[in-house]
Amino acid sequence: MPSQEEILKADMARARLACALVAYAYGAENASLDGGRHPRRMSFIRQVAMYLLHVGFGMSLARVAHAFGRDRSTAAYACHRVEDARDDPDFDSRVEALEEALRSAPSPAPARP
Repeated sequence: MPSQEEILKADMARARLACALVAYAYGAENASLDGGRHPRRMSFIRQVAMYLLHVGFGMSLARVAHAFGRDRSTAAYACHRVEDARDDPDFDSRVEALEEALRSAPSPAPARP
């Protein structure tokens, strides 16, 4: 059974993967996800990445929030925002493609002793 530290590391790796995937899909530089020159855009990308972790990996909102260094209510808000935006067919198809890409990513290899 994995330790709490191993679970946290895996969650953070999933968060980085989701951020990189969404940033790539939206033509943003992944390195600037903490704000930078376009904080609104990066905030949106982070929200979509949080949604993908919650839906694509089935992570609880508390785990999603912890992986991003945010509060659980922030992760819940992000998921609600993305879910509401999925009424737009173009956005919905993009999120669906991102979900599929994330689900098809290989699982991390177990740590070697």
